[in-house]
Amino acid sequence: MKHYDAIVIGAGQAGTPLAKKLAGAGLKTALIEKRWLGGTCVNDGCSPTKTMIASAKAAWSVEHNKSLGVDSGSAKIDFEKIIARKNKIVQTMRSNLEKGVSETENLEWIEGEATFSGEKEITVTLKDGGSSTLTADQIFINTGEKPMIPKINGIDSIDYLTSTTIMELAEIPEHLLVLGSGYIGLEFGQMFSRFGSKVTIIEPSERILKHEDEDIAAEITKVLELENMEIRTQAKVVAFEKQGNNIVATIENEGAKSTVECSHVLVAAGRKPQSEALNPKIAGIEVDEKGYIKVNDKLETTASGIFALGDVKGGPAFTHISYDDYRIITTNVIDKKEASIKDRMVPYCMFIDPQLGRIGITEQEAKKKGLDYKVASMKNESVARAIETGDERGMMKAIVDAKTGKILGAAVLAEQGGEVVTILQVAMMGGLSYEELLNGTFAHPTYAESLNNLFMKLEK
Repeated sequence: MKHYDAIVIGAGQAGTPLAKKLAGAGLKTALIEKRWLGGTCVNDGCSPTKTMIASAKAAWSVEHNKSLGVDSGSAKIDFEKIIARKNKIVQTMRSNLEKGVSETENLEWIEGEATFSGEKEITVTLKDGGSSTLTADQIFINTGEKPMIPKINGIDSIDYLTSTTIMELAEIPEHLLVLGSGYIGLEFGQMFSRFGSKVTIIEPSERILKHEDEDIAAEITKVLELENMEIRTQAKVVAFEKQGNNIVATIENEGAKSTVECSHVLVAAGRKPQSEALNPKIAGIEVDEKGYIKVNDKLETTASGIFALGDVKGGPAFTHISYDDYRIITTNVIDKKEASIKDRMVPYCMFIDPQLGRIGITEQEAKKKGLDYKVASMKNESVARAIETGDERGMMKAIVDAKTGKILGAAVLAEQGGEVVTILQVAMMGGLSYEELLNGTFAHPTYAESLNNLFMKLEK
């Protein structure tokens, strides 16, 4: 049995920098990872998908550019080259992480799967065979999430895809059926549509993106349908059947049943925490009904000296939130100061095209909370920069406090929407009112300048 000052389980966007930081502070540290360093983000999430989305955007631009007077013919998709570029970027990032971890003093990288075998005791099933038992004064869990597979009749008889396995495809699907209209479903759906796939989205709710405002979701639906993507709402797949090389899905919609024949199925119906294999209860760690590890505002679990970071603890499942968890832990554990996740801002961006950048609360949330608020809303057809670049898709929207004029939240569905909404986030961080942005001087013609016009809507 080997004892450490600290053990980090999971080498994601919180786990890897945390392990290096702990070791750099002089603590004898072990970093346990069953797959690769970098977690989902580096290996089959953020970096590889956004790399492929860039290729899909380039394919779309070939056709779009014709409206700008530039005709270069039709896009020719070299999927093998797209995948090779994606793999090269992933491998470079992963190799850089491996080099950094390997060169860090006081840090031991252990490849294997960790399971609690006591209160602060971990047994690791090693990747190269055998097992090892470790103990530590402090333990940090960063095991993330994995795709959730719904119970559908016949699903085990087909070779369905997940957000992980779809990255390993060697060919473009002829017809991709997507279960779910969240970020994963819409990003992959639009990407493969632009590569030439026929795409059908199946969503059980009355509309896509039910956590976003209805007008934003409607605008996104319009954008996707313009690209010939089929979106079926209030629908669910109740059965799958393999027929030759194809898959037949039986779909139920308001009591009526129909079938869709497709070549591939992407299951994008949610994710679940990777906590079960940890056997957390033996360590005194409580989980909720979905398996997420319970933590307080300082990321402490119910077991003394054991912490949870990132997606495995529930809440917003974003890389930047996981990394912020790392900052909170280092502030509290290493620097011996006070930091908390309470009331922190949660920006995010969905990388469909145009991007949906988001910060703060939505209008539907403001209404539910009974807040006194005003709404500024504007279609991009009124934005000079959008008109000039020939891409007027999307809209901008902000929720402001009716009394103070402070910005409560915003959504920007536009080219570089993630960058534009960051301006609004910084304004919120600085406590600026909408009037200060309304009267701000921004370079012309930029997307940022459109914030003048957006908030002008509140002056009418």
